[in-house]
Amino acid sequence: MIPACRLADLPRGEAFRLDIDPPVSVFHTDDGELFAIDDTCTHQDASLADGWLEGCEVECPLHASKFDLRTGACDAPPAKLPVRTHEVVVEDGMIHVRLSTAAPNLPPCISARLAGGVA
Repeated sequence: MIPACRLADLPRGEAFRLDIDPPVSVFHTDDGELFAIDDTCTHQDASLADGWLEGCEVECPLHASKFDLRTGACDAPPAKLPVRTHEVVVEDGMIHVRLSTAAPNLPPCISARLAGGVA
């Protein structure tokens, strides 16, 4: 598991981005739920942590695609592919993320960079 941040340091309605490859964000909803998803929109290189959180959805700040934090499903174009979801565990007031073993759905520019190609 990867330590993210202290629960007390992540207010409701906010997100915390883990700078790993690929990046992951933890979202703390207004209802107090915690979710972790891949931080990069599947349509284009945009941080979902910079998007707008409403209920259990986050809206991409670039082109308004929306992703369900519970399932990763995309329910508004231009993105078509879901984001990966990850397990969130809180132990002793610390938020941890257990990364999914599924392959991420990354936009082509990010996939090329991670593969060692030119973005």
